[in-house]
Amino acid sequence: MKIFRFFLAISFLLLLTSCALSDGISGSTVEPPVPASGTVLFQDDFSDLTSGFKHYAMTEGIADYDSGVYRFIVNAAPYHFWSTLERQFTDTRVEVDVAKLGGPDSNLAGIVCRFRNVNGIPNFYFFAISSDGYYAIGRTSNEGSILLGQDQMASSPNINTGVNINHLRADCAGNRLTFYVNGFPVAQATDSMLMSGQVGLLAGSIEEGGVDVIFDQFIVLQP
Repeated sequence: MKIFRFFLAISFLLLLTSCALSDGISGSTVEPPVPASGTVLFQDDFSDLTSGFKHYAMTEGIADYDSGVYRFIVNAAPYHFWSTLERQFTDTRVEVDVAKLGGPDSNLAGIVCRFRNVNGIPNFYFFAISSDGYYAIGRTSNEGSILLGQDQMASSPNINTGVNINHLRADCAGNRLTFYVNGFPVAQATDSMLMSGQVGLLAGSIEEGGVDVIFDQFIVLQP
């Protein structure tokens, strides 16, 4: 079992936050109809460099588009990067393919949902795997970072280790959070602290830098 120590320092690494959009306009509004389940809300094959994900480059690492994929290179350890779309969602089903290009198998890569920047503190849910076969669902907020439904990262035989591709799916529907890897449900938790926000991607190092992971075929669906 692997302790999820990496996220314990998340509140101190605020350089890569993105500002949440306004929750709405004051006064009476008419709520739009909820799209039918399975409706595509957003999708990206990362061929368009202006599709909405961030462009980061610093000593600690890089998060940017690269030849038709979105790539994270994490030089520092422990350290993490995330990149979110500046658009708001409530309930989402987010899917993406991820693969390791290089670096240690003890890494982190995954999906972010309901991201908000609250008084300079990032708040979001994360659904992460490592290239050595571990997974976790968790929450980061102004109260710190915790795992949900588990006290350590747990291993799963459904995770393809090493440089192999994994298909990730994260459902954020109401207060229920469900994580799928390669079509298999690996974790579920309930939490009602965050109910809407941005979606995105995350990657990081734990004990060793040099993490190099790529994402492709990002899609957001109505769950």
